[in-house]
Amino acid sequence: MSIGSVRTLDGNTFVVSDTRGDIEAHPDEPTGLFSWDTRFLSRWILTVNGKRLTPLSTDDLHYFETRFFLVPATGTVYVDATLSVIRRRAVIDGLRETLTILNHAGQPADLTVRIDAGSDFADLFEVKDHLKKKGKYYTRITDNQLLLGYERETFRRETLIVTDGATLDDQGLTYTVHLDPHGTWTTDIQVSHSMWGWAEHQRVVSNQQQAHSRRGMEEDLAAWMEDAPKLECDWEPLKHTYRRSLIDLAALRFAPMTSGVRCLPAAGLPWFMTMFGRDSILTSLQALPFVPSLAATTLLELGARQGSRLDDFRDEDPGKILHEMRYGELTAFEERPHSPYYGSADSTPLFLILLDEYERWTGDTRLVQQLEYEARAALNWIDEYADLTGTGYIWYERRNPDTGLENQCWKDSWDSISYRDGRLPGFPRATCELQGYAYDAKKRAARLARLVWKDPELADRLEQQAADLKERFNRDFWVEDGQYYALALDADGTKVDTLSSNIGHLLWSGIVDRGRAKAVVGHLMGPRLYSGWGIRTLAEGEERYNPVGYHVGTVWPFDNSFIAWGLRRYGYKTEAARLAAGMLDAAEYFDGRLPEAFCGYPRDVTKYPVPYPTACSPQAWSTGTPLLLLGTMLGLQAVGNHLVVDPALPIGIGHLALLDVPGRWGRRDAYGRGRVQVRATDRRKLRPQLSGLEDVVARREQ
Repeated sequence: MSIGSVRTLDGNTFVVSDTRGDIEAHPDEPTGLFSWDTRFLSRWILTVNGKRLTPLSTDDLHYFETRFFLVPATGTVYVDATLSVIRRRAVIDGLRETLTILNHAGQPADLTVRIDAGSDFADLFEVKDHLKKKGKYYTRITDNQLLLGYERETFRRETLIVTDGATLDDQGLTYTVHLDPHGTWTTDIQVSHSMWGWAEHQRVVSNQQQAHSRRGMEEDLAAWMEDAPKLECDWEPLKHTYRRSLIDLAALRFAPMTSGVRCLPAAGLPWFMTMFGRDSILTSLQALPFVPSLAATTLLELGARQGSRLDDFRDEDPGKILHEMRYGELTAFEERPHSPYYGSADSTPLFLILLDEYERWTGDTRLVQQLEYEARAALNWIDEYADLTGTGYIWYERRNPDTGLENQCWKDSWDSISYRDGRLPGFPRATCELQGYAYDAKKRAARLARLVWKDPELADRLEQQAADLKERFNRDFWVEDGQYYALALDADGTKVDTLSSNIGHLLWSGIVDRGRAKAVVGHLMGPRLYSGWGIRTLAEGEERYNPVGYHVGTVWPFDNSFIAWGLRRYGYKTEAARLAAGMLDAAEYFDGRLPEAFCGYPRDVTKYPVPYPTACSPQAWSTGTPLLLLGTMLGLQAVGNHLVVDPALPIGIGHLALLDVPGRWGRRDAYGRGRVQVRATDRRKLRPQLSGLEDVVARREQ
C-alpha cells in the first residue's frame, strides 16, 4: 500500500516523493526529481544500518522546502526510537538536502547511512505512456561528486550529486557515522541537473544570474505576498484559501528560456509543468486584479511563438497560438510534436481576450501596440484557418493522427463530446464555447483597434462580424426542445445535443441572447448540472454521464469560476454568489487548495467533495479559481480609469474587502458588506469602515 506522496516545487522543477522523502519510481509513475520535462532522479532512498525509515511527520515549510521527521523502523507496531532523522529538502537550482541525525541515548552509536541514487532520465511522455529509452547511460565518480548521465546522439542529460564525507559508488553514497551520546551529525547534499552536459551547463550558468539561495527565495515569496492585495473578511477559511492560492501561484511561476526573469503560470503538477496556451491565458485572466505581471509575460511569450506556417505534424497555422511547449527527449527527436504543439482551437481567441482585459486593468497601451501584428494575425486565423467548413464558426480536426490531440477544446479527452445517446460525432467539430470566445475576441479587438491601433475601419468590421456571429450562433446552436445551447455542431451541422457546463462559458463571452439567459441559468443551477459543490462538466442523466469521468461528470473549479463570472455579466448575482459559496466550501475540505477536478456526486449524498483520483495539484487555473471568485463576489470591473465594485456576497459572509487592488488607477480598495454596494475608494477613506474587521469571525451558514 502506498504511504502517500509529498510534492516540493519551484516553477517547472519539482520533486514527488513518499512521506519518508524517498523516491522509488516506476516507469509509469510521476515520482522523482523532474525539470524541463525530464526525470533527473528516479531513485533516492535513505537507509540507516540497511533499514528504511518510518515517517513521523512532514512539515511544508514553503512551496520549495519540506522537512521530514523520521525514525528507524523497529519491525513492530511500537516505536521507541533512540535515533531521530531530520531530512530537510529544498528545490533550489535542483535539489538541496540536509540530513541530520540525533542520538537520544546515553550510549554512542555507530551508523552506516546510505542513499541509493539513480536516474532513468525518463521523458515525461515516457512516464505517461510507459515507453522504453533508446539511448545509453553512463556514470562518473570524482572525490566528492557522482555524475549520472544519459545520451542519445546529440541529446544529453546529466545529474550531478555533490557531498562531502561520503564513499561514492555507481549506485549511490555511503556515510560512516559515529555519534557520541546525545550527539548530532549533519551533512549537506546538492543535486544539480543539466540539459546540455555538465561542461556546457557550467558555462551557461556562469553567464546567467547568481544561483538562488534559500534566503533569497524566502524574500522573493515574502515580496510576492506583500505586493498582492490584502484580504479582510469574517470567514476564516476564505483567508486560508486566499493565502494558499497566492502561494501556489507563486510556486507555479515558470520562466521560459527566452523570458529572462519574467514568469507566467505553468499549468499544473505533475504532468503539465510547462507553458500551456489555454491554461496560462485563463489563469492570467483569473489573476489580473491580483498579479497583472503574469498576464504581460503570458502575452509576450505566447506571441513570440505564434504559428507562422502550415505544419500538419504540429497542427500549426499562421497566427495560431500554441497549445503546449515541451523540452524533453521525445520532442527533441520529433517523436512528439510539442516544440511547440498548436493543437488547441481556443487559445487564439483567448489570447485576444486576455490582451484586451489586460489593457482594461493596466492601461498598458504600449504592450497592445507591441503586439498589434500578433493580434491581427490571431484575428486572421479565426477567419481564414479555423473555419474548416466555410460556415463562419471555429472548427477543429487534428492533422496529426498519431500523436495529435483528438479534441482540441478545453475538454480534450477522447469521449468529452457526445450526443445525448452517447454517440461520438465525427470531425470536424465546432464546440459552442469556441464560438463564444470568437465573439468576445472580435468585440474586444474592435475596442483595441479603435482605441490603440487607430484603425476605425477594422473596428467597424469586427463589430459587424461579431453581431453576425451572435445572430447565427443563436439560430444554429439552440436546442429548442431542451431550451439550452448544444455542446457542439458536427461536420454536417447537426447539433450535438448534450447538456453540459460549456453553456456557462457562453454567458461569460456574452454571446447568449438576453431572452435566453434565464433558461441557460436554470439549467446551470438545476440539479442535473449543479451538484451542490459546483457545476458538473456533463449533466446527470446524459448517456455518458459519470461522476468520476474526467470531462463527463466531474466538477472543475476553473470551469465554475468562469461560469460565475458569466452569471454576473448577465445580472444573476444571487446565483453567482451561490456558485462561489459551494466552490469555496469545497476548497475548505481540500485544505484551501482546489484540485484540477473532483467528483460530481450530489452534495446531499457526500459529507465532503470526493477527490478525482489523478487530479493535478497544485494546478494553475484551479489555483486561480478563488481569485476570480473573489472578484466575482465583489463585482470587480475595470471601467476607464476607475475600479467599479458591485458586491453580492454569499450567505454567511458579512464583510469582504480587498485592499490595494492594482490597476491603471494605481492602488484602490474594494469593500463589500452583505449586499450593500460600496464604491472602490482610496485606503484613507475606507480604512475607518474596516476598523476591527479582523476580529470578527463568523462561521458560514450552509
